[in-house]
Amino acid sequence: MAASTTSIPSHIKAWVYNEYGNIEETLKLDPNIATPQIKDDQVLIKVVAAALNPVDYKRALGLFKDTDSPFPTAPGYDVAGVVVKVGSKVKKFKVGDEVYGDINENAGNPKAIGTLAEYTSAEEKVLAHKPSNLSFIEASSLPLAIITAYQGIERAQFSSGKSILVLGGAGGVGSLVIQLAKQVFGASKVAATASTAKLELLRELGADLPIDYTKENFEELPEKFDFVYDTVGQSDRALKATKEGGQVITIAGPASPPAIWFFLHSDGAVLDKLKPYLDSGKVKPVLDPKSPLPFSKAIEAFSYLKTNRATGKVVIHPIP
Repeated sequence: MAASTTSIPSHIKAWVYNEYGNIEETLKLDPNIATPQIKDDQVLIKVVAAALNPVDYKRALGLFKDTDSPFPTAPGYDVAGVVVKVGSKVKKFKVGDEVYGDINENAGNPKAIGTLAEYTSAEEKVLAHKPSNLSFIEASSLPLAIITAYQGIERAQFSSGKSILVLGGAGGVGSLVIQLAKQVFGASKVAATASTAKLELLRELGADLPIDYTKENFEELPEKFDFVYDTVGQSDRALKATKEGGQVITIAGPASPPAIWFFLHSDGAVLDKLKPYLDSGKVKPVLDPKSPLPFSKAIEAFSYLKTNRATGKVVIHPIP
């Protein structure tokens, strides 16, 4: 049996769409969505904050339509919130625990009711205890981006003493790749691209060589790199910036071979592993100045995210 101490409503408010298309046009606030039912290995979470990701609006266009959940769909992968109910096989969490995570273990096979809802469900294994020094807003901004950053660097078999170039260093994933490369993986040199106004942020995050992409082409620099992490979809150019035998991973595919198009696998163990770096402040969340936007402004938040001008993460909070 699932244990619960709070009165959980049978129906909740959620932002949903019932057809594929541009998310700004299809998304509607529905006050009468059935509260997700949890399985034995899941918990029910009262959502406090939810971060948006490009995958949300790509999914809304039908990117995963062969493996997607049935409509209505409430978007949202990233959550920070409070456990209100636990499945019978859950051991790591209890009612009242503050948790965070990317609720979809496999990005291409996501849950029907995501995190733009009053309540959402998730498997125990994709969640972690929220670091106590982070607010719910900060914590919600991390899971998908930091796991993508970590697993992408790991996939490239990146090791201490190597150099890395991050394309899109001020974005949600890129800002964390810079920090992890430096703090966790021991990079000898971190270069990163951004627009003029964001170069100072790159330095603050630990980049040794900030590159203004409005003024120079990174692939024409004399210096080449062991690894290029492409968050913007320029794997063809990225290949020209690697040393012989160097690697390119892109999260904005498709990739030009031999570059690899990479998708994360949501995993609470990665969040647990990175907890000491988050606790100590060695790795920090990066929030867009517009964050947080209130729940009522979800459509505006997606419009802003789609401009590709956000710095770090766009977060929705409070969720009523």
